[in-house]
Amino acid sequence: MSKRRRKKIPEGLFQANIESLSHEGRGVAHIDGKTVFIEGALPGEQVEFKYISQRAKFDQGVTDNVITANENRIQPECEYFGYCGGCSLQHMTPDAQLAHKQSVLLEQFTHLGNVQPDLVLPPLEGPKFGYRHKARLAVKHVFKKEKVLVGFREKRSPFVADISECKVLHPAIGTKFLALQQLIESLSIYNKIPQIEAAVSDNGTALVIRHLAEFTEDDINKLNSFEHDHQLKLFLQPGGYDSVQRLNNNDAEDLFYKLDDHDLTIYFRPVDFTQINVEINQKMINLAIDLLAPENDDDILDLFCGVGNFTLPLARRAKSVTGVEGDLSLVERARINALKNNIDNVEFLVADLAELDTSNPFMKKSYSKILLDPARTGAKEIITALNTRNVKRIVYVSCNPATLARDAGILVHEKGFILQQAGVMDMFPHTTHVESIAVFDKK
Repeated sequence: MSKRRRKKIPEGLFQANIESLSHEGRGVAHIDGKTVFIEGALPGEQVEFKYISQRAKFDQGVTDNVITANENRIQPECEYFGYCGGCSLQHMTPDAQLAHKQSVLLEQFTHLGNVQPDLVLPPLEGPKFGYRHKARLAVKHVFKKEKVLVGFREKRSPFVADISECKVLHPAIGTKFLALQQLIESLSIYNKIPQIEAAVSDNGTALVIRHLAEFTEDDINKLNSFEHDHQLKLFLQPGGYDSVQRLNNNDAEDLFYKLDDHDLTIYFRPVDFTQINVEINQKMINLAIDLLAPENDDDILDLFCGVGNFTLPLARRAKSVTGVEGDLSLVERARINALKNNIDNVEFLVADLAELDTSNPFMKKSYSKILLDPARTGAKEIITALNTRNVKRIVYVSCNPATLARDAGILVHEKGFILQQAGVMDMFPHTTHVESIAVFDKK
């Protein structure tokens, strides 16, 4: 049987009238009855575009020229916008970005959960640039360019973008790309370093260097000099996350961030999960506590608790809080955080919340309120299995509106709750990532 020939993509420029914006931030048009998703286009615009792919049910294109512009179109602040894959909405005003994310959230509630909140919360806003305190940067030695590249992937490509800075990253990371390129080029294993993970904390900036071969003594000296010159904390990762170790053992102090409103210091390792937007995290914690309204007789369950980001602030106000997390290393860190902050009304347990063991002690206890902050896959399994008979209120923090809407449908239609309030939080400005929060009350 002969191979099917790939359809040739039409060449040249084509015109389109943009009808709406997709969840991925692309303009939606219809040409000859077929849907076309066009990058860089906004609703109400007339654009000239180039086709980049054609499929059976839809085509894809990229804007080449805007003939008639949407009133919310602005000039992107980053010179690499459209080339680097890190951002996709810098051509929209921040207010328009938030309005789009809110519409996505409400649409998902309708289509996937068959629910709508009684009240839409005002968006939670923070800084628009320099906000990102954590990132995983790709590293690649490009033979043809005779240089090492450090940064994010190109848009629609596995190649590392050739950029010199990133404006959404905290300056302690975003201004170091060229310096990192030069450092890695000077090392003996310059082609054996695939990635660098960065974490900015209140007590310094950490870089975790993944390496597939051993460093020489000369390499180690160069790394030490770089660490000193740039006031960084370098970590080496020869294998999995359990292999991460400090370059300079004289400085083994954990990273930390302070939650001043709650008199807390949260300690973490650079590869631990923590929120990337510190200002929004502070506001989000305060909002979640206000919405959950903990009282001194409440026993609260905090699911997907991580290092205690919500658990410990809640413990300042509740009778007791039980934090549950699937990652043992995060649970150990949470227990240390409780000890260091002199909090003794918390308990942290390890449990796979997607593969539940109903004999786990936390499944047998009764709670008055619950907070959830799951990964993108959501919390369907635990919501379905958990006994919520005595639960008066649930606050659900989500990084995926689709799974939040699905789980909201379960809580409302199967568990007897009302979706009282919901809204978006601008955790990732200039991206299509939608962070949100929802409140469920028992009927």
